[in-house]
Parts: sequence; structure tokens; C-alpha cells
Amino acid sequence: MDTVQRVLQEVVTSSQPAEYAGKDSFFGGKPPLSETVGYVVVLGFGAAFSIFTTLLVYLEKKFAGGESMSSEKFNTAGRTVKTGLTASVIVSQWTWAATLLQSSNVAWQYGVSGPFWYASGATIQVLLFGVLAISLKKIAPSAHTMCEIVNARWGRTAHKTFLIFAFMANIIVTSMLLLGGAATVEALTGMNRKLASFLIPWGVILYTAAGGLKATFIASYLHTAIIFAVLITMITMVYIKKYSSDEIYDFLDATVSHTEQECQIIYSTDGSVESTFYDDTKYACGPVPNNNSGSYLTMLSADGLMFGIINIVGNFGTVFVDQSYWQSAIAAKPTSASRGYLLGGLCWFAIPFSLATSLGLASTALMLPITSSEAGAGLVPPAVATHLLGEAGSALILTMLFMAIVSTGSAESIAVSSLVAYDIYREYINPDATGEQILKVSRYVIVIFGLVMGGLAIILDWMELSLGWVYLFMGIMIGSAVIPLWNMMTWKKASGTGAVISAWSGLVLAIATWLIACSIQSGSITIDNLGKNEPMLAGNLVAILSSGLIHFAYSMVFPQNFDFETLDSNIKLVEDDTSGLSAEDKDPKMLAEAYRWITTRGWILTIVLVVIWPLLSIPAGKFTRDYFAFWVLIAIAWGFGAAIIITFLPILESSEELGEVINGMLGRGGDKGEDDQYVEKAADDDDKFPEA
Repeated sequence: MDTVQRVLQEVVTSSQPAEYAGKDSFFGGKPPLSETVGYVVVLGFGAAFSIFTTLLVYLEKKFAGGESMSSEKFNTAGRTVKTGLTASVIVSQWTWAATLLQSSNVAWQYGVSGPFWYASGATIQVLLFGVLAISLKKIAPSAHTMCEIVNARWGRTAHKTFLIFAFMANIIVTSMLLLGGAATVEALTGMNRKLASFLIPWGVILYTAAGGLKATFIASYLHTAIIFAVLITMITMVYIKKYSSDEIYDFLDATVSHTEQECQIIYSTDGSVESTFYDDTKYACGPVPNNNSGSYLTMLSADGLMFGIINIVGNFGTVFVDQSYWQSAIAAKPTSASRGYLLGGLCWFAIPFSLATSLGLASTALMLPITSSEAGAGLVPPAVATHLLGEAGSALILTMLFMAIVSTGSAESIAVSSLVAYDIYREYINPDATGEQILKVSRYVIVIFGLVMGGLAIILDWMELSLGWVYLFMGIMIGSAVIPLWNMMTWKKASGTGAVISAWSGLVLAIATWLIACSIQSGSITIDNLGKNEPMLAGNLVAILSSGLIHFAYSMVFPQNFDFETLDSNIKLVEDDTSGLSAEDKDPKMLAEAYRWITTRGWILTIVLVVIWPLLSIPAGKFTRDYFAFWVLIAIAWGFGAAIIITFLPILESSEELGEVINGMLGRGGDKGEDDQYVEKAADDDDKFPEA
């Protein structure tokens, strides 16, 4: 050993805790929790939530005047859901396994820009979908699915096309949900991930099949409250109890200051260069490529920005093409639809932003021996939580993850069941289907889809596709359906034939661009090369932009000139259930005010989140200590504020109904019976919108 190396060994210090010296990976194949804990969470939690949610639906029906279950109520929740619950459901549906896991992965890769671009790049879609939610209430209030609207306006050819894209969205989201979730369950408990993939959905099946959309919404609220409870626990541990923003700042600075030789010594079996297992593509040590000053503490990150663009484009597909978001809009009261999506989007922002700004940045600040493959599999949050809290941290992340999986899984299940029941069974098999038959088909599909969910994740695992890979890829497959669906709801000239051509052309062009870009960049087409940012970015952009241009051009040459006033008459209810469809709910003046309210605020917040905020951070370059402290303060405040709103607003809004249930259980209220009409009373100002 030469003198320089010996001196280096003696002076190299790092923020890596001593217990990780010589470890070449964080988990190393040894889970922090027992396999029994895995089964308790996957099966026990699933059964407990199913029983509890089903019981709540029963109590609401018995003591608060809830109606007997009909196909309309099963699939639309009576179209009377209020703002707080709508927001909570949006947060729950949009909190995937990827939200909790992938957001910290991009923090591990790119620093502060990763959590920001993950959060902002996936919030604006929810804000803008609020515009479509009100458009739906204006022009198609009787709809059950987005594909029903497609059929009512553009006919069966377009209907079949967008039904395929809708199913692709559901399949990709569900597969990715279980892929990341099962990998984390295996890492934390040792439970076989293939078995976990099959067992996790079972807990969803019972309450979704029994209570329909209303049960899904109640469960979603409970899941969201638990997710936020764990979120604020993790923020508190990183920035208040264990460390401070100044300490994390210094640690992040130290991580990127190490030379390659120093990194080799830190990541070695005995503290020497000769025994190193360091690989600059595998561990977070040394300057960050393509970041200003090589620092994690900057928004000037080329790769971070590239991820942000992919994130924005890809997530338009998974909101606008996913039936579960349309279903939430259908279920909400007209006033709640606009406010719920706006509030839900802003509260959801806190989950990836605050969680990854704490756990994601702590992973690189502390130089935990997390490998790139572990990070890609979504194991950054469980690694940091395990370091901070031991087995309790592992259990909290596992619980949080399970809540995200089952809440989104139940929403996807009810979405698929609605598409099959209304858009396949009633449209092509039994046009005269009764409500009872629709209800039966819906429940059958929920059970079947729940049982095959695991197989979808196993296919991705067999193909050796990581959570991060699938997350970047989804926009290529479904992005081309986004702009035609937006045009369908907002532009009278939008052509049905043009929509079909643009959707399929956009998909073909996106896949071709993706493959060509990969070949040009890397010289060969492999799974790893296809997963790089540049080919993914090219494919995602071509998917959404090419289809938009094609649809616009075709519709200008061959316009439909559709009369939106006639749209709802082409959609028929299965049963004579007009809840949420009263004259008051269809009041043109109220809907016009709601449309103006959400349009103005939706676009302003979108511009703030993806343009103004990033531009304002550019002059900072590499963050100073005070600037980073302010950044962390925003993350903490946003996290706590969102947790308070999303936990207590639904309870306050439903206090009357909850009181009736409690009084009924205590024998102080009469049993209203199944035949009494249940009408939710909103506050007097619920239907009033301030001028935009």
C-alpha cells in the first residue's frame, strides 16, 4: 500500500453510521421483520379492514337512512359524496406504492429536485382533472364510466378503442402497485414476493364486493389517515427529533465532497482501497452527475428535470385514462367535484414531497449502503425508517405501504368492474340488463380481478422490470389517449374518427420513437437501455403530443360540431335512481360558476407548481444552509397541514350522519329503515363559489 492510500485510510471520515461499515447492501437478504409479521399485515390487516369497512356501510344503511344496495348506488355511491371525502379518496387513489417508494428513489438519485418534480409533476393532473369533473356534471351527469361518454358521443368504434386504453391503464397501475408492494414486503419480512402479490388483493375483495364504491370511499379515508400519520412521524424523526435541517445539509455536502478513492475506502470490507466493493453506479457517494456543483442541494439538475417531464407526461395518462378518477367525479356532488379535486391534489402533493424530502435525502446524507438496485426496487424509505426506528420503522413503512396498495387496489377493482358491467356486459352482451344483473356482474368481476391481480405483478417480475422502469414506461402505453379524452369533454369539433386514429397512431409512434432513441443512444435494445431517461422521455413526449396534433388536425378538417346538450340523453340509467341528479344538482348557473372556479384555480396552480416555483429556485443555484432550511420548513408545514385537513374535514362534513349512526347504536334514534330516502345536506355555502 503506498503512502497516499495509507494517509487516506487514516483521515477519511463520512456520515455513514459505524454499524454499516463493510456492508455492501442495506438489507443484504436479511429482513428486519419476521415472516410472521408479513402474513399478519397482508392477511390480518386486510381482513380487519374488510370487516370494519363492511360494518360501517351496514351501520350507515341501518341507522342513517341509507338505501338498499342497487347497481347505481354500488357503482356511483349515490352521486352525493362531499368535498372532504372526495379529496380524501383522490389522495388515496393517487397514493400508489410508487408514490411512497419511487419518490424517495429519485431523491436518492437527484437530490432535492427529485421529490419536487415527483410531487408537482403528478399533482397538476389531479388539479386539471377537476375541470373534466365539472364538465362531466354539466354534459353527462348520468354517466357511470368514461367509456359510456365516449360511446354516447363518438359511437362503438371509439368506444372499443378507449375501452382498451382504459383497461391498459388499470392493468399497468395494478401491476405496478403490487410489484413495488410485494418487493418491499419481501425485503422487510422475507415473505415470498410472488405469494405476497397474490395475497395482498384478498383483503380488498370482501369490502369492495360487499359495499361497492361507498365502501371503497370509507376504506380510502381510513387508509389516507393512517398514511398521513406515518408521514408526519417520519418527518418528525428526520428533521426534529434525530437531526436538523442544518445537519442534513452538512451531511449532504459531505457526501458529494468525497473523491473516488475516499468512496472506495468507505465502501470496503476493511477500510482499504484493495478490499473495496464501490461502484459509482451502485452507491450514492461523490458528486452527482449533471447537477449544479455536483450537489444534491440544487434544483439545477438535468436528470431531475428530465424525470420531471417524463413524470408530467406519464401521469396525465394514469389520471385521465383511469376509470377510477372518472368514477370519483361521478360519485361527487357537483360542488364537491371541483373543490374535492383541487383540495385532494394539494394535499397529495405533501406525500411524495414531504416524505422524500425527509427519508429520501436522509438516505444519501447518512450514506446508508443502499444499492441502486435496492433503490430502484423502492427500498429507500424502509431502509431509512429501519435505521431511524429499528423494527418499529420497518413496521410503520410496511403498514403505510399496505394502506396505499389496498386503497388504490380497491379503486382499480371497482373501476374495472364498472367498465365490464356497463361497457361490455350491458353494451355488447345484454342491453336490457337489470340492476340486479349489473350488480351481480360487478361483484363477480371484483372477485375475479382481485384474484388475478397478483399474476399481473408476477409477469412484470418475471420480465425483470423494476418499479422505476414501469413507472417511466406507463406514459408511452396510455399517453396517446389523454388529449382525445380532454377534447371529447370540452371541444364540440372533436372528431370520433380522429380520436381513434390519433390514439392508435400516437401509441405506435411512441413505441417506435422509444425503441429508435434507445438504439441510437446505447447501440443495442435491452431492458436496461430502454429504461434510461432519454428514450423514456422521447417516447412519453411523442405519445401525448403526436396524438394531440393528429386529433386537432383531423377535427379541424372533419369537425363533428357536436351539441353537448344531447349527450346525457344518450346515456341511460339502469334503475330509476336519480340521487345526485336533481334539478338543483343540474343547475346551469351553479355548474357554470363551479367550472369557472376550478378552471381558473386549476390552471393558476399548475403554472405555479411546474413553472414559477422551479424558476424561482434557479437563482439559488446550490442551496445555502438557510435556503435549504426554508425548503424543509415548507415540506414540514405542507405535510402537517395536509394531514390535518384530510383527516378532520371528512369527519366534520359527515358529523350529522355519524351522529345518527351513534345515536342509533345507543338506542337514542329510530331505525330509519331501508326504504327511507337518504339525503345528504351540505352547508349553506357549499353551492356558492367566490368569483374567479
